[in-house]
Amino acid sequence: MTLRIASIDLNSDLGESFGPWSMGDDAAMLSLVTSANVACGGHASDPETMFHTLSLARQRNVVVGAHPGYPDLLGFGRRRLPYTPAETQRFCNAQIGALIGIAALAGTQVRYVKPHGALGNFAADDRDVAEAIAEGVAAFPGMAILAMSGTELENIARANGVAVYSEIFADRAYTSRGRLVPRSHASAMITDPEVAAQRLVGFFDTGLMPTIDGSPVKLAAHSICIHGDSPHAVSMARRLRTVLADAGLAFAPFIAS
Repeated sequence: MTLRIASIDLNSDLGESFGPWSMGDDAAMLSLVTSANVACGGHASDPETMFHTLSLARQRNVVVGAHPGYPDLLGFGRRRLPYTPAETQRFCNAQIGALIGIAALAGTQVRYVKPHGALGNFAADDRDVAEAIAEGVAAFPGMAILAMSGTELENIARANGVAVYSEIFADRAYTSRGRLVPRSHASAMITDPEVAAQRLVGFFDTGLMPTIDGSPVKLAAHSICIHGDSPHAVSMARRLRTVLADAGLAFAPFIAS
């Protein structure tokens, strides 16, 4: 087997607790990932959660990104809400700015932005929303975007001169359009760590991602995401690291720390 790349980033959506409500095992994930997408008060998190997550990421030498989403704590940012593109830009930048402020207290730096949930899926196909997010991120000098591979957000960020990196998902199935299968579908989630690992070995060998409704789709990848709120997150991250390392891949942040 000849892999198409030598190293890959492993990221996870973290810092998604809120007050006394705990979500995921951030401490374990931060010992396994190389980048962390930290919730910043829209779909989840609060100042104390942000500070704790950012501080632990700094201690583990994990690169940090902002993970803005629809202001929807009740729906965990997984419902598309009727915000205009301009309003979307403002609530995203407000969340990014909040995380930057807490990061300054935690002694670390926010290096990139990855839209969360329904917002990320919307920006994948809606040009106006993608432009609003890309232009908003451009207001933060040196900030990059982590975008789903082959989407409007990826293309528009690149066209606007914003550094953009491509992401694939370990624990989500794909359609033949190169989009994530909706969570309402029975086959949306991949929960078996071994199945996820072997699918990625095949992807890195061929550049093609299997789909549930047709031929494999060609995707680019600088980073692999595992959702930190999933019960299988830690076991899947551990298995991915083992299997992909055995296949010859090293793990490194897509942005230098």
